[in-house]
Amino acid sequence: MRHFGHIAPEVRQRLFHQEPCEFTADSPSRLLSAALGATLYSPATRPRLADDIVKQTGRGVVSMVLCLEDSIGDEDVAEGEENLVRQFTDLAERQVDLPLLFIRVRHPEQIPDLVRRLGPAVRLLSGFVLPKFTEERGIPFLEALSSAEAASGHRLFAMPVLESPELLYRETRVETLEGIARAVDKYRDRVLALRLGVTDFCSSYGLRRAPDMTAWDVQIVASVIADVVNMLGRADGTGFTVTGPVWEYFRVQERMFKPQLRRSPFLEGQAEELREALIEHAMDGLLREITLDQANGLLGKTCIHPSHVLPVHALSVVSHEEFSDAQDILRPERGGGGVLRSQYTNKMNEVKPHRAWAERTLLRAEVFGVANEDIGFVELLAAGISG
Repeated sequence: MRHFGHIAPEVRQRLFHQEPCEFTADSPSRLLSAALGATLYSPATRPRLADDIVKQTGRGVVSMVLCLEDSIGDEDVAEGEENLVRQFTDLAERQVDLPLLFIRVRHPEQIPDLVRRLGPAVRLLSGFVLPKFTEERGIPFLEALSSAEAASGHRLFAMPVLESPELLYRETRVETLEGIARAVDKYRDRVLALRLGVTDFCSSYGLRRAPDMTAWDVQIVASVIADVVNMLGRADGTGFTVTGPVWEYFRVQERMFKPQLRRSPFLEGQAEELREALIEHAMDGLLREITLDQANGLLGKTCIHPSHVLPVHALSVVSHEEFSDAQDILRPERGGGGVLRSQYTNKMNEVKPHRAWAERTLLRAEVFGVANEDIGFVELLAAGISG
């Protein structure tokens, strides 16, 4: 699989200075954690789930979560488990490309049970999403995952979801974060990424952000995300990939504020109709949130609607200017530090302070590609939509 692999090779060649790399479910975890991109959630009870997965793969999805937790009722869990086993068995019989597939469970006991019931089809499973993760609640999940991996002989990753009230409340936040850090560090090889449950954070205070607002505009939410990145997303080798929160909206009936998408990028790309469609479907808020996610150290995003996938991927592509700066900073002869003018002659690159940024940028460039000099997110988004 590869990002933008669903569009024609000749189109990719026009768009990219460096095309996104190919990867598989067996690729190194460092690469996979950066490549998750827009992770699309789907209820595990969908009767044509196998067909849905194949369909979304053809539209550019590279990671999906099949949910047995909040997206289905308590009375539907057993049916959801049975459906997952049927659908995985169906997929295992097809000769088709598939995204990275994860199952979101409710209880640790579900992990070994599902792995056993999946049988040979477990080879299609990349891991499990662990809800309401804290040290106390999370360790049993991680132990169950390790045992299931050993029993099946198949590599399985964990993606803990950070969404518990203890993490949100000021008086327990630091202690909770320290406990989470101990738990995920102990199982570092198995933890692919940390996910943020912002909807649960908001629910603790009876809040819900409007389509004109981003998660970063809700200060109580922004503060906890900042602390998560501070303690768990560091670039010193101790950190993990932390993914962006879900965007809940896909159509807006009425607006209070002006649209947040400038006209000029769309006029230059002759894509004014695309701009209008994005605004109509609340995508201007999504695009702003993705940009703020990235500025604050998050990579990838939880998605609940297929229309959100391409915007996440288009804004994850490294610009030619970023790539040029990162390459200059990481040149071997710059190992001693110093300051240099960028090739675009619009900024100064400080070698030592910008090194970690440059390394992350080149990893993102590997999985999402580098745009040609005259290509922006508008062209990438338009090409992705047209396929």
